[in-house]
Amino acid sequence: MDTLIALINRIQRACTALGDHGGDAFPTLWEALPSVAVVGGQSSGKSSVLESIVGRDFLPRGSALVRKEIEDETDRVTGKSNKISNTPIHLSIYSPYVVNLTLVDLPGLTKVAVEGQPESIVQDIESMIFSYVEKPNCIILAITPANQDVATSDAVKVARQVDPSGERTFGVLTKLDLMDKGTNALDVLEGRSYRLQNPWVGIVNRSQADINRKVDMISARQRESEFFATSPDYAHIASRMGSEYLAKLLSKHLESVIRARIPGIASLINRTIDELEAEMRHLGRPVAIDAGAQLYTILGLCRNFERVFKEHLDGGRPGGDQIYLVFDHQLPAAFRKLPMDRHLSLQNVRKAISESDGYQPHLIAPEQGYRRLVESSLNYFKGPAQASVEAVHFVLKELVRKSIAQTQELKQFPTLQAEIAAAANEALERFREDSKKTTLRLVEMESAYLTVDFFRKLIYEADKGGKNSPEDASSEGHFQRIGSNVLSYVGMVSKTLRNTIPKAVVHCQVREAKQSLLDRFFTQLGAKEARELARLLDEDSSVMERRQQCARRLELYKSARDEIDAVRWSA
Repeated sequence: MDTLIALINRIQRACTALGDHGGDAFPTLWEALPSVAVVGGQSSGKSSVLESIVGRDFLPRGSALVRKEIEDETDRVTGKSNKISNTPIHLSIYSPYVVNLTLVDLPGLTKVAVEGQPESIVQDIESMIFSYVEKPNCIILAITPANQDVATSDAVKVARQVDPSGERTFGVLTKLDLMDKGTNALDVLEGRSYRLQNPWVGIVNRSQADINRKVDMISARQRESEFFATSPDYAHIASRMGSEYLAKLLSKHLESVIRARIPGIASLINRTIDELEAEMRHLGRPVAIDAGAQLYTILGLCRNFERVFKEHLDGGRPGGDQIYLVFDHQLPAAFRKLPMDRHLSLQNVRKAISESDGYQPHLIAPEQGYRRLVESSLNYFKGPAQASVEAVHFVLKELVRKSIAQTQELKQFPTLQAEIAAAANEALERFREDSKKTTLRLVEMESAYLTVDFFRKLIYEADKGGKNSPEDASSEGHFQRIGSNVLSYVGMVSKTLRNTIPKAVVHCQVREAKQSLLDRFFTQLGAKEARELARLLDEDSSVMERRQQCARRLELYKSARDEIDAVRWSA
């Protein structure tokens, strides 16, 4: 019996604690354990049976404090009407002499509505009763008065509907002491009148007069035992009768049920513990108080962010490929869209050449005109160069945003998140300005010094092709040839810039972002006081609350696991 009490008490205690703290798996865990519900007609003795099992007066009869509490709670729920409510009233009864059980005292079945009750009261009561007894974990105590024909028992009828096999139904015959003289209930109690899978148990309840005289439960049980032991009808079965035997019978049944369900309960608890531990890792550790520890924590969080950011750039996470697309598609497309055909049109070339030498005509070749046309053409490359810088800057900013969001450890510190984002974006602005200056300088370098060999090669090829005959300097062919030569040179420069601009952008922006994105922020951290560090680690209150809840639940589930393991080893 001691092992049984330990078994039920430990599991019930663990489940109750989890229920009080809102465990996610608690409903499933609780449903795995049995409860006991009494079913019967009104005045059949249901409440007395429950009190006999518990060994305490606690249900609303007489004028005790408990009765008043239940009545007050009922009035709050039903509004002082004769209606019923599905909202249960939970009552915790403590005693060192009984096992932990969930006992459900249901309203009595009735045939008609009395004055003040709605017409639906009969169906309402039945619906409420069925909502409890149809659950597979509910043990049914079918209460029938001994002076009633068991064939017409409402309680037996209900039990048969929800438990046709009778595995979880216990028949209880009450009011044996009130039967007419010369009659007995042996046909029912010995299973001849109506057989159940579990044995029938006879009960002798306290009368209202006993309750009014404050006859205690111990005295009532003694009188009940004497009744069966001295009765000529029931003496031979006295050892299997009475409320104390019923409690033992229920305990034995509960033991077998719970033993069968312990493996499933243990598995559910272990799975929930794993989930809670994973969530605790996800939420992160509690914030340190010491300034040195806080600085260490902040630096660690920044390194985690940098690791995620680098994974985006290096290909471990998506996003870095967008930078390659800037160089491989956007930059070449921007070069192709440059208005070189319009800029080097016959009219513009003639105008540039004509104005290049002023009043002095050029002697051999319009060198100044060439230079002006080349320089003005190369200036167009500044636009695509700057656009590449801006496009990469946008990608890097977006990767910073994503990396902060994906650094799980940072989620509990919104202030630090904002500071890291600000520091990273400020660094990206510096890198962008440096990259912009470098790429523009590349274009200006191409404009500042023209490759003479290119034009010498053009002249050599022209001479080799027999095109060295004098040409009218004002002819259309002359200007077309100049425009074509400039376009060829611009094309050569374009190929060069397609390679050097990406190199400059990567060197000034991407490489610097990988290597020194938070360098200034780290320097600033070293100069911060303790209160400033604490402000950075001012975590989201919802995260703090969630961690505390998880910690409490984890402790309770581990306690439940220990309780169940102790039972399994001692069984």
